[in-house]
Amino acid sequence: MPTQIKFCGLSSTAAIDAAAKGGATHIGLVHFDKSPRHVSLEQAAMLRANTPSSLKVVLLLVNASAPLTGVAIEQVKPDVIQFHGTETPEWLRAVKDATGLEIWKALGVKNREALVNSDRYIGAADRLLFDAPAQALPGGTGTRFDWSLLAEHRHKIDWGLAGGLDPANVAEALRLTRAPLVDTSSGVESAPGVKDVDKIAAFCKAVRDYDQS
Repeated sequence: MPTQIKFCGLSSTAAIDAAAKGGATHIGLVHFDKSPRHVSLEQAAMLRANTPSSLKVVLLLVNASAPLTGVAIEQVKPDVIQFHGTETPEWLRAVKDATGLEIWKALGVKNREALVNSDRYIGAADRLLFDAPAQALPGGTGTRFDWSLLAEHRHKIDWGLAGGLDPANVAEALRLTRAPLVDTSSGVESAPGVKDVDKIAAFCKAVRDYDQS
């Protein structure tokens, strides 16, 4: 099966069009005001309305309150909700039961114990995104973790790889981890929050070249 590709933190229709043209499968819209990739719910709804049907829209929230989560889902109408804070399995399960939406959870990976602990999201998350540990911001920092930690891990939940991926290293990451989905944000930017359509194209090409090798 071809590797799935997600571009996160998009804020323009040009970037969305580039993702679709390159053969991406998902785009991420970040609603978290501390992020340089933050978009308002109004902006997110507009971008969602202008997203081709070939792309699934992922709405990223960080420790959002129940009222904000509900309003965000109602306004943006995403295909997927990605939680990127300290949300519990119980909260994810409640949102999943209430909305019927696909639920993703991003987890920082420091060591093998973090991977073992990820099993607590069985039945709560439809997909885990293994990322670098949170720093000042929970993601989008361009930092990678030790990908070799994933090499022997037995995954019990669908998953994806994030954290420091760019056109130059994504093939190496895939060789080491065999990730079914790769997720990048800062790795295809010309400045924080500004996506580069040429880098988006190059990232897609690197993944598809790996798929064919």
